[in-house]
Amino acid sequence: MIIGVPREIKNHEARVSLVPAGVKALVDSGHKVIVETSAGEGSGISDKEYLRAGAVIRRSATNIYAEAEMIIKVKEPLPQEYDLLGEGQILYTFLHLAPALELTKALLRQKVIGIAYETVQLEDGSLPLLTPMSEIAGRLSIQVGAYYLQKENGGSGVLLGGVPGVSAGNVTIIGGGTVGTNAAKIALGMGANVTILDINLDRLRYLDDILDGRAITLASNIDNIEVSVADADLVIGAILIPGARAPHLVTRDMIGKMRKGSVIVDVAIDQGGCIETSVPTTFEKPTFTVDGVIHCCVANMPAAVSRTSTFALTNVTLPYVLKLADLGYEKALRTDDSLRKGLNVFKGKLVYEPVAESLGLQYTSLETF
Repeated sequence: MIIGVPREIKNHEARVSLVPAGVKALVDSGHKVIVETSAGEGSGISDKEYLRAGAVIRRSATNIYAEAEMIIKVKEPLPQEYDLLGEGQILYTFLHLAPALELTKALLRQKVIGIAYETVQLEDGSLPLLTPMSEIAGRLSIQVGAYYLQKENGGSGVLLGGVPGVSAGNVTIIGGGTVGTNAAKIALGMGANVTILDINLDRLRYLDDILDGRAITLASNIDNIEVSVADADLVIGAILIPGARAPHLVTRDMIGKMRKGSVIVDVAIDQGGCIETSVPTTFEKPTFTVDGVIHCCVANMPAAVSRTSTFALTNVTLPYVLKLADLGYEKALRTDDSLRKGLNVFKGKLVYEPVAESLGLQYTSLETF
């Protein structure tokens, strides 16, 4: 199979979808890997490293898309890439289609085979390809929030860890999954007062155990969210419903009751955000203010630590790339239930039900194929 690795063109997206070790593994299995020139530059990987691993370097994305049978990316295609995709071409990347109607329509129009990293799901319900990026985003969210709390960055001037004689800052984390857990670890490490809300009481028991009772754990309901958000210096939105649009759990009214200069980091923004006032931002202009509260809603936050993110991502995506290339997509999808759950669009049909429900589009069951 011919596997194409285009350079990412999303604003300030410095990650790359395949490292040289992955190229070597594919080439050793008899496949051809074509990499767009400078694709790995943002992650500190040179064209020479790809060439040594056995890749072929192409000078333009047009060449990559025209030649490759499978395109592997980090982020979803942008409008200028839509027409480069070909019918029957495998697209393997983060898609986040639930809030993206135009992208979904474009993928259906191009009749690609779209496999989304974020919906590949194991039997235990875990999301192996999303997990490392969620770990990174969760940890970064506290760093970012602490930075914007500084007065010169527009914040209230609160130090999350406090000092002897002065209270530490209050961090409210909505969602106790991978993002929330990693955010809590960093916030607690900085000395902040941490409150985690989740609807799953077993998850809260688990968090209470692994965090040694240092965080307050609360059942997620409108009353607890309202009180916890009002008291917070930093709110982390960490809600995830696999493949579906995130619900707005923090309302505009709740934002209005926060102290001016407080900060919100909505990590759920890829799936539409769980804060009513959130809209996607980029690293070019990462924040905006609503009712005096700073919002940071960068949709590709792990790109800030691109080298770490690239290697963490390819650790988990490469085995599925090898399976798709070695077996072909038909056998790979038929024999691997986890990979099959990653299939969102298939030759003009929308085959992932939560996306169809979120966008109001027709859903087609894979069982009909």
